[in-house]
Amino acid sequence: MRHRVAGRKLGRRSEHREALMNNLVSQLLRYERVTTTEAKAREVRALAEKVISKGRDATLHNRRQALSVVPDKHAVERLFNEIGPRYADRPGGYTRMVKLMPRKGDAAPMALLELV
Repeated sequence: MRHRVAGRKLGRRSEHREALMNNLVSQLLRYERVTTTEAKAREVRALAEKVISKGRDATLHNRRQALSVVPDKHAVERLFNEIGPRYADRPGGYTRMVKLMPRKGDAAPMALLELV
């Protein structure tokens, strides 16, 4: 039974899955959009929303917490200088997921995850 077990495993070990999510959030913050599978996009969206909420309040504690999730220092700098102030008065919902055509090789459902 899977009662109250959150998150998808995505067919990876926990370390690999955590690294994948952190890198996808980093790319989302750096380029403001990322194309990936629907399952990965749904998982990344939750993590990205939390990191962007931290970016709205530029304290040292929030910056260190964001650095613990996002491995790219330039992405964190961009988060606190550009992205956070942009969403200062928005109470959540910073990302949009648009479904795309299935991937040609294996017909995996694809999605575009972008900042609003």
